[in-house]
Amino acid sequence: MTKTLVVVGAGPGVGMGVARAFGRRGFRVGLIARTKEKLDALVGELTGLGVTAAAFPADIRDRESLTAALSAARSALGPIGVLEFGPSPTGPITHAAQTTVADVTAQYELHVLGAVAAAQHVLPEMRRQGDGALLLTTGVSATVPAPFLANVGMAMAGLRNWALALHAELAPAGLYVGTVTIATAVVPGGEADPDLIGERYYRMYEERDRAEEVIGDPAAFRALVDSGQGPSAVDR
Repeated sequence: MTKTLVVVGAGPGVGMGVARAFGRRGFRVGLIARTKEKLDALVGELTGLGVTAAAFPADIRDRESLTAALSAARSALGPIGVLEFGPSPTGPITHAAQTTVADVTAQYELHVLGAVAAAQHVLPEMRRQGDGALLLTTGVSATVPAPFLANVGMAMAGLRNWALALHAELAPAGLYVGTVTIATAVVPGGEADPDLIGERYYRMYEERDRAEEVIGDPAAFRALVDSGQGPSAVDR
């Protein structure tokens, strides 16, 4: 039976790499992000590859908007068998000592509460079917504290912690949760090409033998932080 992948926070990098990897294997693909014009261009690329795809614009920080988009994707494409959640950080990214409650709240709204809302929306049907997968993407600041990525790192670390807990809890029910830490710049044509990354997501989904995958070299990022050159780096 044809399955459906929904990518929340879809963009031309990791999100499309994942979409192409699953689409090549017969998955229908739903893309969720804020900007309809950008989504339409991504859908056009997928349909040009022979993938059944559709766009569902939504603001991930708006839980009603997000869950409405997920419902629309389910209605248009069928039951959601795989959810990939990986929006890039948006808004102010703060240094540790300058981080405010508002700064942290904005990143938690996007990365943590967005993921929780999306997962809670699709999990009941996955549980009924006894199958399904959540693939939750974080950046390197989830595991390497970086003073110049303080509010993003707090959210990424929270998302990673929750993903690992979900992995342990849901495995006995036949559901798979994996978290992917992107510890490198995503560059087409290189070792971190979006299509190569997408293939690694698909292998995680297929093999289901690990809770976490790390793409890139966290030690190199840690050395960057220790060198004091970090403010020019961008998480994910």
